[in-house]
Amino acid sequence: MSNRISILIVSGSLERLQMAAMIASVGAVSGHAVTVFLSMNALAQFRKGTITAAPSEGEFGRLMLQKGAPPFRQLFEQAVELGEAKIHPCSMAMDLLGYDAADIEPYIGEAMGLTKFLDEASEGQVWTF
Repeated sequence: MSNRISILIVSGSLERLQMAAMIASVGAVSGHAVTVFLSMNALAQFRKGTITAAPSEGEFGRLMLQKGAPPFRQLFEQAVELGEAKIHPCSMAMDLLGYDAADIEPYIGEAMGLTKFLDEASEGQVWTF
């Protein structure tokens, strides 16, 4: 089995972003090569200076906030810093939202197209959120 984890995130909900971040960070520090692809509603959560909280889908999201679970942005940043994780914004979503590289958090890598992501994801585990 490949040592690669590919994560496709299109949801902007707190619970889904949190779970994706936990998989990315644990996978990266466990020696897996992790690629995260941010698109659609997820991408807006990684714009520099975003202070709007990701919407919660239910009680669990509220509990995470109340109990002080590590924020998903921090977990993604740690995955990049402490392991072999790369996070890429979707090039189409960047265009649609009118973002350029300077608009995105600094730990996010270069924009990537879906075709390239799917090619890289063909070997290993694929998770979608």
